[in-house]
Amino acid sequence: MQTPAQLGYYFPAEWVPHAATWLSWPHKEASWPGKIETVFGVYSQFIKELAEGEEVCINVNDESMREFALQHLERAGADLSQIKFFFHPTNDAWCRDHGPAFVVSPKGNQRKAVVKWLYNAWGEKYPPHDLDNEVPFHIAKVRSLPVFEPGIVMEGGSVEFNGKGTLLTTKACLLNPNRNPHFNQAQIEQKLRDYYGVSNILWLGDGILGDDTDGHIDDLTRFVNEDTVVTVVEHDKNDDNYAPLQENLELLHQLRLETGKQMNVIELPMPASVEYEGQRLPASYANFYIGNAAVVVPTFRDPNDDKALDILTGCFPDRKVIGLDSSDLIWGLGSFHCLSQQEPA
Repeated sequence: MQTPAQLGYYFPAEWVPHAATWLSWPHKEASWPGKIETVFGVYSQFIKELAEGEEVCINVNDESMREFALQHLERAGADLSQIKFFFHPTNDAWCRDHGPAFVVSPKGNQRKAVVKWLYNAWGEKYPPHDLDNEVPFHIAKVRSLPVFEPGIVMEGGSVEFNGKGTLLTTKACLLNPNRNPHFNQAQIEQKLRDYYGVSNILWLGDGILGDDTDGHIDDLTRFVNEDTVVTVVEHDKNDDNYAPLQENLELLHQLRLETGKQMNVIELPMPASVEYEGQRLPASYANFYIGNAAVVVPTFRDPNDDKALDILTGCFPDRKVIGLDSSDLIWGLGSFHCLSQQEPA
């Protein structure tokens, strides 16, 4: 069977026009223990901003969850004509990781397809995940799209694309034995080339403190155009994030794009340590989501919020850049990018 790459498919950059954004409505109390009721307001605000520029497709478990979601979306003033619900049951809300990877091809009868990676809740940390693992099949069916199955574990938050052939990831996550213990780096790189349609794979090191995904790239370094990344840096030398983020910064200056060019590297500050019940949380401005009309950025009631928003506003002159308070949301150990998956037009 031919791979997506052989058929001309590739994973486009997040800033290309979307047909929709896919989400899975939050309902697992264990993801926000003692606090889940605090996330629905900001989550609905996120949907409201996205719906100004594109369709928002929401996976819900049943009719009562749909009704509950509608109440919150109405309260937020979201454009309900832009929102569609699908009865696709889930275990949890992290659609970046359990949702489909949409690839596109400029040639052939089917311009769009789904890559259905295996999903094991970040190394079997949070069972059960059986419902989440089926979500890409459900979405491919309602969209009448072909499905490719690489047969290895991969999460959307672990990979970042410039849409021109370069993929960024981290060794801490993709080479972790809790994902694909029988695959070495070369074998994993081949799967990335075959199924994401990339030619140039760049590896960073460790992730940020508190990140239970073992170092997802979407908390660290993001493409903002085909030759520019923003990357988080910690300025406090006594903070545990300082050294790993400096190492990643140095690596980024050494790595080369598919053209052989150096990347433009823009530094994003980190917020001060965000903790809850004695636990350090993975608060990062890099976990923004690029929608058709807006870039939605997590903020943390921190003096660096405005600095981060100013930097990202300069990176996206054609879109509104909106900060939404993620102080409660981050107790779930993820933010707006972790929760969403784009479907390219």
